[in-house]
Amino acid sequence: MRIVAAMSGGVDSSVAAALLAREGHDVIGLSMQLYDHSGSHGDGQIRFGACCTIDDLHDARRVAASLEIPHYIMNFERQFAETVVSNFIREYSSGRTPIPCVHCNGDLKFATLASRAEALGAKYVATGHYARVEQDAEGRHLLKRGVDAAKDQSYFLFTLTQQQLAHAVFPVGALEKPQVRALAQELGLAVSAKPDSHELCFVADGDHAAFMERHGAAAAPGVIRDVTGSVVGTHDGIHRFTVGQRKGLGLSSPVRLYVVGIDADRRAVTIGPRAALERTELTASGVNWIAGVEPSPGTRATAQIRYRHREAAVTITPLPDNRVRALFDEPQYAVAPGQAVVFYSHDTVLGGGWIENP
Repeated sequence: MRIVAAMSGGVDSSVAAALLAREGHDVIGLSMQLYDHSGSHGDGQIRFGACCTIDDLHDARRVAASLEIPHYIMNFERQFAETVVSNFIREYSSGRTPIPCVHCNGDLKFATLASRAEALGAKYVATGHYARVEQDAEGRHLLKRGVDAAKDQSYFLFTLTQQQLAHAVFPVGALEKPQVRALAQELGLAVSAKPDSHELCFVADGDHAAFMERHGAAAAPGVIRDVTGSVVGTHDGIHRFTVGQRKGLGLSSPVRLYVVGIDADRRAVTIGPRAALERTELTASGVNWIAGVEPSPGTRATAQIRYRHREAAVTITPLPDNRVRALFDEPQYAVAPGQAVVFYSHDTVLGGGWIENP
């Protein structure tokens, strides 16, 4: 069977491709050049982040050569800028907290790779995500958590459709990370000891505010208020803040203070104690239900409001226009507009959407 394997140059995607090749499939390796890091720093120096770099592309090619499979690099810098980077800038500028990895994985990589796979005569697209795809008794495709709870990446894949899942393969989804490392070593892959990537690939130094300012976010001073409405300070731009932030507020206080709200129109940031971050309800828009049909009102589920967030019991009620209301059993902290909320039934993803402003 011909399968296109997305190869990022990391250990997970490399092992995914290797396992498929070992099983006798006709594997074609594809890597995406997504972002040009040259000139991305104020001093003009060229530096690279922890993923999607030139070195990563070289690593992917080395692995493909060792597996004796064809390997191609596709330039998707323009699509990445339009789909991922522009959304990141727009969201931060509007006082929301973006999560670019969802747009990158669902809106760009899977959609693009599926079309390229079809052109190459391949029925399936394989990636190194820690997730699984199964079919239920009615033939619907289910997106499930990866077996390794610490590495599960199903949260980032909630935008996938039935059509995309029908052609998706996740070879490492049923494995624990140590098993993947051991397989990489056993298979003689050059990336077996390569560290995992964590930072955003297009913000190499981790300074989101500086990146925003290099890409047109002007310093727009505003006020900082406490929860009573009193002005307690000023700031240089709302793009420097996100809901739940504690450090970098530039204020002294006998109690820990957090960003509890951002009003982009008024360029105002509201701060308060941790208790002020409590929310028992949220609404989300742009919702995708994996099964293709929305659940019944009052459906019980669990939800994650951030990657790595502990899932919490929730009652969900679908709303018109692809929206949903979620009522939590217990208060949740730092529900940040712009982040994704993903709903689960045990280890199966029901769907998810983008958290709206309160």
